Amino acid sequence: MYAHSADHRPLIWAVSAHRLTEVFRAVGPEVAQRAHVEVIKQEYEEALAEIARRSERRACDVIVATGAHGAYLRQNLSLPVALVKVGGFDLISAICKARQLSGRVAMVLHRAIPPVLRQFAALFSLPLELRAYQTAEDARHCVHELARAGMDVIVGPGLVADLADEVGLTGVLIYSHDSVRTAFDDAIDIAAAQRHEKSRRTQLDAVLQHLNDGVVAVDMQGRVTTANPAAEKLTGRALRDGLGLPLRDLVPELAPGDTIARGTSERGTVQEIGGKSLVVDRAALVDGDVQTGAIFTLHGSNQLELAVGKLRAHSHRRSRTAKYRLDDIVAASSSMRSVIAQCRVFAEHSDAAVLIHGESGTGKELLAQGIHNASRRRRHPFIAINCGAFSESLLESELFGYDEGAFTGARRHGKAGLFESAHEGTLFLDEIGEMPLPLQTRLLRALQEKEITRVGSVDTLPVDVRIVAATHRDLAAMVREGTLREDLYYRLNILSVDVPPLRERPQDAEALALRLLPAALRRAGLDDDAVAAMLDTALPLFRRCAWPGNVRELENAVERLTMACLAEGRRVPARQIQALLPAAPRLVRGAPSRSLPDQRNRDELAHIRRVLQECGGNHQEAARRLGIGRTTLWRKLKAA
Repeated sequence: MYAHSADHRPLIWAVSAHRLTEVFRAVGPEVAQRAHVEVIKQEYEEALAEIARRSERRACDVIVATGAHGAYLRQNLSLPVALVKVGGFDLISAICKARQLSGRVAMVLHRAIPPVLRQFAALFSLPLELRAYQTAEDARHCVHELARAGMDVIVGPGLVADLADEVGLTGVLIYSHDSVRTAFDDAIDIAAAQRHEKSRRTQLDAVLQHLNDGVVAVDMQGRVTTANPAAEKLTGRALRDGLGLPLRDLVPELAPGDTIARGTSERGTVQEIGGKSLVVDRAALVDGDVQTGAIFTLHGSNQLELAVGKLRAHSHRRSRTAKYRLDDIVAASSSMRSVIAQCRVFAEHSDAAVLIHGESGTGKELLAQGIHNASRRRRHPFIAINCGAFSESLLESELFGYDEGAFTGARRHGKAGLFESAHEGTLFLDEIGEMPLPLQTRLLRALQEKEITRVGSVDTLPVDVRIVAATHRDLAAMVREGTLREDLYYRLNILSVDVPPLRERPQDAEALALRLLPAALRRAGLDDDAVAAMLDTALPLFRRCAWPGNVRELENAVERLTMACLAEGRRVPARQIQALLPAAPRLVRGAPSRSLPDQRNRDELAHIRRVLQECGGNHQEAARRLGIGRTTLWRKLKAA
């Protein structure tokens, strides 16, 4: 009876047509916990036929046999064969048993007589006739010769012992129970190793089947040993039906070349195969220190382009995070503390758009990042864009993305815009007042409908984005002048934050100086005494400065002062510090300039805006009427 399919024990067939079968049956139950042993009492052709018949129901894991019979089975079967081997103890034990029966003893062994056995017989002066045989017919001939020579007992394998009995002699089996146990142990180890290797191969095959990249392996003769479905798809050839055939006959373009001849590797070779451009990697297959073949990895060019695009997008996503929190912003003044508190409320209790107004350098983007990090969207992207840094067409594609073929130079597969990239997060529109009038309509629709359409596409994409906008310009005045859509203004200005300039909050200027200056001086290598002395000299001058460039200008002044200290190699005097600060220090809250050049600039800008309004926001037509180039017009509007 065959082992049940749920039985995980290896199946061993012990094959012999002679008295060894009795030993197999006696020892088999001893290994029953580790293996299922079945005895087949057949030999040679009859044994092969019985093995084939049984294999139709369930193939065994290992066959156990002896001598010439075992060699025959190894030659004619693909199954592993474990041989019952004769040990020194087996020989001595069998000789002693035979000597007890008669003094005329012969020993007949398969293939050859071990030299140590001849030495043993000579050393102990044993009258022992020694013979060897190759085939069953040889064994029969030896036994008949020994019978005619007057031998009484013949020691040998089961075949020899049975032949001795047939001619009226006494046959003594050379194999002991211990030698059979050892053969069964070997068979169990072989089965375990095979199952481990089969499991490993199954896992490897499963991996290969699911790879998008093609994999083809060949042996040292260039014959295909492995191929996965992806390789067939990429090459257009039935590689798995051609296992064992030369690769050059199936895919001539994949000639192993130096990979087989010299064991060298080639990476990133581009080849035309099956009408496709493929990227091919070649590498040697090595087992230990011996090369056993070569492996080819095939990459479709489209797959590589998509992967590169995804990696770039992932890299951008990792960089599009808000680094600053509201608690990171210096707020020593009551006015700035009020701004921080206001932003915290907006972040925690509302998802509406926020408009941040303040002069350049007051930290509007820091506040935007702080609002994002204090909101429910903190785990999603924070993406910032300066609306004044792009031309109209480029800003449109950046914000809304584009489809493949939307314009000359457009990427294959298109590109996601910042609205899509900021989905479920925050989109910070810096310098919103610089957005061209035609684009304001598209932005308004995105805010109203919460959906966008890529450039060159007709399909809409839903987006969930919170808008935080910032500007240093008077948006209400722009509405009156017609350079900003009124409905967009009201969409952006739901919640508003006014950031006071640094000249109106000297406490913050001092607090920033106390944070930035010592850190910069220590990075430059100054000790604590030198840092303290510099603070005593610099802080009074910092307090008096109006900081027209706000925090950004204060940071610049700190850097200049630090470099001056390094250049001088000592503390810089007050007079030199004053020269490094913005234009001769002015009183805080200084009156605005009323100089004639400033008035002329304001009049010119007002005229430009009126003409632009008359032209419906068309920059090209406005530039023509004004008699200036479009680039000049753009620069003058941006400088306002």
